[in-house]
Amino acid sequence: MLRRSFPFRCACLLFAISLLPPGAAFAEAARLPSLIPLPAQLQWQPGRFTVDARTPLVLGSDDAGTRQSAQYLIELLARTRGLHLSVAARGQGGPAIVLRRDPRAAVTQAEGYALTVSSAGIEVAARDDAGLFHGVVTLYQLLTPDAGQGAVQVPALAIKDWPRFAWRGLMLDSARHFQSVAEVERLIDQMAQHKLDVLHWHLTDDQGWRIQIKRYPELTRIGAWRTPPHAGQDGEPKRYGGFYTQDEIRRVVAYAAARHVTIVPELDMPGHAQAAVASYPRIGVTGRRPAVSVDSGVNPWLYNVDEDTFTFIDNVLDEVLALFPSTYIHVGGDEAIKDQWQASPAVQAKMRELGITSEDALQGWFIGRIGRYLQKHGRKLIGWDEILEGDNLPAGATVMSWRGTDGAIKAALLGHDVVMSPSPDLYLDHVQSDLPGEYASRYGVESLHDVYGLQVVPGVLDAAQARHVLGVQANAWTEHMPTTAHVEHQVFPRLDALSEVAWSPAGSGDWPGFLARLPAQLARYRVQHINVADSAFAVAIDTDRNVALATGKATVRLSNQADFGAIHYTLDGSTPTRASPRYQGPLNVTLPTSVRATSFADGIALAEPRERKLDRASLLSLPGTALANCPGSDFRLLLQPAPDATSTQPVYAVNLFDSCQQFPPTLMEGIGAIRVEAVRLPRNFALAHEQKLVVSRPHATPFGELVVHADRCDGPVLASMPLPDPARSQRRFELDAVLPVQVGEHGLCLIYTAPIDGPLYALGRVSLEAKP
Repeated sequence: MLRRSFPFRCACLLFAISLLPPGAAFAEAARLPSLIPLPAQLQWQPGRFTVDARTPLVLGSDDAGTRQSAQYLIELLARTRGLHLSVAARGQGGPAIVLRRDPRAAVTQAEGYALTVSSAGIEVAARDDAGLFHGVVTLYQLLTPDAGQGAVQVPALAIKDWPRFAWRGLMLDSARHFQSVAEVERLIDQMAQHKLDVLHWHLTDDQGWRIQIKRYPELTRIGAWRTPPHAGQDGEPKRYGGFYTQDEIRRVVAYAAARHVTIVPELDMPGHAQAAVASYPRIGVTGRRPAVSVDSGVNPWLYNVDEDTFTFIDNVLDEVLALFPSTYIHVGGDEAIKDQWQASPAVQAKMRELGITSEDALQGWFIGRIGRYLQKHGRKLIGWDEILEGDNLPAGATVMSWRGTDGAIKAALLGHDVVMSPSPDLYLDHVQSDLPGEYASRYGVESLHDVYGLQVVPGVLDAAQARHVLGVQANAWTEHMPTTAHVEHQVFPRLDALSEVAWSPAGSGDWPGFLARLPAQLARYRVQHINVADSAFAVAIDTDRNVALATGKATVRLSNQADFGAIHYTLDGSTPTRASPRYQGPLNVTLPTSVRATSFADGIALAEPRERKLDRASLLSLPGTALANCPGSDFRLLLQPAPDATSTQPVYAVNLFDSCQQFPPTLMEGIGAIRVEAVRLPRNFALAHEQKLVVSRPHATPFGELVVHADRCDGPVLASMPLPDPARSQRRFELDAVLPVQVGEHGLCLIYTAPIDGPLYALGRVSLEAKP
């Protein structure tokens, strides 16, 4: 648990106690208001101010930025709290909300603001437009402390606030899966409500080219579309894709700018270029035209290094620069496997001409050339940390460190600015818990607490080197996020933790305090219909399966990942409420029973109820997502049945390198059969040089078998169930086998032996049963 000190907050609370009436002091000082991210400085003051529809909103400065911030507050309050404010003329007197741009405002830092609430009114003042907007966002949170509607009382306080980092970012991958303009704007609005200020927009990759380039229309006519691996089946579209017209991009850029969010576009190079090469084969190395990829992972297609290719890239960049006013342009630079360059006589000749002795150095030369082109046009190159390879990086280039922190440390030592974006810590395509109900995503678990606890500045950097750290960014890679519902589930509420890491002062982290402030934010999500994940607060219902099987009684333990809130439960199948029994310790129950539980805080349900049936059949039946990988490989994905379908459930646990899972040790008395709900999935994954790690096993029947071993994966074979012909069977099917009699507790190892050049197979559910 993070329990780092926050001395300023403690001083503020003591100050509050000294000024408030005795009965109110402890109520006000019990916790901070529900503000996320945590302000730099906050002091309670005596009194409060009521805001209702009659409260005038006064513009203390007559400029476009102030008017824009006022209108944002008016519209946001109207649609979320039903509180309708209106702008009033200056000088009318009386209590009011005043927004003011003031070069003498108390906070001097860029993007900072001062906010005061007293019984006489509310004032937000800042020296720049961004600061005033951020102050309005804080005021919005003060005006929405709960799920109520209409008028609200705001406690008197004084806030001085400014950001820790200038780069507070989120990457949205629109290349793997496409979002509409409205969906992108919806995400930008939530970023603004969290004081994040950079949307890194990933627009090109192997799986799609999403930006209209008028000089090269084939990029969107061909490159923006792909044919799914099971087109037209199981919810898969027959054709998948889309792109943003230049007018749409201008609209999104303007929408973001109005919320003080800068959009940094990413066009991947020299790798992740398959959609571009599919559109214009001449810019590729081989001259052949591939299909736009349906395979996630690392594909081999690279840009060529001849003058015609650079002319193409420069022309594309010219149109990109006209659309995006951002200082930074992201060029990718990651995961460019060099097989095509190595095999190309023309590329090898170019290397000899340049005096370059390795393909990594050639990539450095490639990126350096792009960087110089951007410099000539008044922009800066930023790329993933592979751009450091080759030692040809322009002096003004910025490195985004994703392979842990090593890239950031190297870049800072070389004098380059860096943005911290380490995998897996800030890769939001990872699961948030290991409980049922997670969406398609990657393992391992990156929890809300993990994000909140991130150390942004590597400890090995000294003060001068640390100044190269511009900030921090989380990434929403969308290989497994085909819809906005998927994106929101993966991003929220981890975005709250990111916002506090990016904005609040160093050393101010307060995990218990953060959790206490979160229920109000969950209410804000609900009223805005954000599909926020409840993973941190979902109740885990645990018991010893084998004791329950042996005795017919179970000791049940309830908990949630965040260790926050009050857990209430029922044993009769009804939905838990705050009036239901509160969990105080282990429950002793007799089988059969059904336990349902959820967590509450401040009268708000923090999660959907979770249920677990406790009877013999349920204890002997487990979903494949609950079965561990076999020893040797911890790689694990949760996959949908169809990668481009819009469903969120079911999901299946898959290890691309070894299709082997373990059923945990179970009391086997009376067990004489196994039933498996199986599923066949597309093997649409490009593993590049890691393909050699995929385990291939011999099979005795044409399409392989599901083999069940006793205890270990090299243990005695208990059953072998042939897999059906993929061309003649449904993608979901059942397998049954008789098991020999066993005594005591035994585990099972379940291995698919299907050929690895065919489809993937996963376990939907494994059930042990009495002998038929």
